[in-house]
Amino acid sequence: MRIAALSASLAALALAACGAVPERGGAAPSRPTSSAQTLPQPTGEALQCLAELGSTRAQFSPLPDKLQAGSCSTENTVRLSALHGDTGRFDVTNLTTVACPVAKDFAAWARFGVDRAARQILGSGLERIETMGSYSCRNVAGTNRLSAHSRAQAVDVSAFVLNDGRRITVQSGWNASPAERQFLRTIHSSACKRFGTVLGPDYNAAHRDHLHLEFGRGSFCR
Repeated sequence: MRIAALSASLAALALAACGAVPERGGAAPSRPTSSAQTLPQPTGEALQCLAELGSTRAQFSPLPDKLQAGSCSTENTVRLSALHGDTGRFDVTNLTTVACPVAKDFAAWARFGVDRAARQILGSGLERIETMGSYSCRNVAGTNRLSAHSRAQAVDVSAFVLNDGRRITVQSGWNASPAERQFLRTIHSSACKRFGTVLGPDYNAAHRDHLHLEFGRGSFCR
C-alpha cells in the first residue's frame, strides 16, 4: 500500500508540474511494423523522473508507452514545449516525443549551458531552441544498429533564437563571427558534461547543421 501511495503521489506531482493534459505522441515510425502494444503503467523510477522534470518548471505532457513489435519503442516519454532559464521561459520546437531522462538533462543544459552562455557571450537571453526532433525509428547511418533516436533517447539541435531577434544556427554560426563561434563551442562543451554522446560539425558532414545530444554513460564528445 505504501508503494501504491507513493506512486500515486508522484504521478499527481508530475501532472501538476506539467500543467497540461497529455497530448498525442510524435510521428509514426518510418519502418513498417506488424503490431503495437501499450506497455504497463509507469514505474516508480519513471514517475520520479516526471516529478523532477516538473520541478524545473518545464512545460510538458507525459505520453503513453509504446512498443513496436521487433522494432522501435518509446518508454517514459514526454511532449516538451518550453523550459525555464534563470530569468524566464523559452520555447523548444519539435520535441513531440522525447524520453523523460533526456528531457531532464536537456532542461538543465538549456538553462545552465545555453541560456547563460547566450547572455554572457551574445548579450541576450533565449527566446527559443529549435530542434530537428528526438524520436525517429531508424538505424545509425551505415549500420544495422538501431539509433538512439529509435528510443527517443537523443535530440538534434539546429538553432537558437535570442530575445533580441537574432537566430544562431549550428550550420552557419559554427564558423561565423568570433562571438557566435565561441557561443556554439561553449554550449557544445557544456553538453559533453551532461550527455553520453555529443556530435557536432567537427565530427562529420552529417552533423554540419546540428548538435546530436544522446543520453547515456561515458563521454564521446566530437
